[in-house]
Amino acid sequence: MRILFAEDDRDIAKAVQTLLERSGYSVDVVFNGQDALDYIETGEYDGVILDWMMPKLSGIEVLKKMRSQGIATPALMLTARDAVEDRVAGLDTGADDYLPKPFAASELLARVRAMLRRKEDFKHDVIKFSDIELDKSAMSIKCGAKRVRLNNKAFQLMEMLIEHKGAVLSINQIMERIWGWDSDSEINVVWVNISFLRKKLTELGAHAQIKAVRGVGYTLENTL
Repeated sequence: MRILFAEDDRDIAKAVQTLLERSGYSVDVVFNGQDALDYIETGEYDGVILDWMMPKLSGIEVLKKMRSQGIATPALMLTARDAVEDRVAGLDTGADDYLPKPFAASELLARVRAMLRRKEDFKHDVIKFSDIELDKSAMSIKCGAKRVRLNNKAFQLMEMLIEHKGAVLSINQIMERIWGWDSDSEINVVWVNISFLRKKLTELGAHAQIKAVRGVGYTLENTL
């Protein structure tokens, strides 16, 4: 799942980004409210985490604007403002949850999971295709009695292929969704991760295979 994190403290931003990515999420980070709103308006996010006090637009202002536009993306306010009236203001403005700073990493992850469960199209921890199962909590792929763990990006790519089974995903779609708009990664990271996943599927003896559609992209097929 893809999350936007808006936080002007770059040390906190980096720490939370690392925490979320290690937990299997794809994360875009911005450092002011205006950028947050721009990303929310043009990107596809499963959830948004907003700091309250940010340059250009505050987290509350971002929340008001996105809700006024009918953007229903779940939002978590993450802020040092922990007075009761501040929490009430955040929730009344349209936040799905409110976590004061400082916070425990385990609680942040639990609240993110709870926030994402509120999506109408929430998906279970295990998703299936053909004879394989992708376990989100363990970040692993299983076929029969065999199971292998995947790294963060490979897991997200496999998840994207299963969620869009039957569709052909372009390299640009994959890059934007998994590595983000501002990534410095080269396009060959997609090829490297596709090759890695193909190898793992072969090791598992799976009937699910990643096929290349020349000049278009990649699709997941059932060879049974």
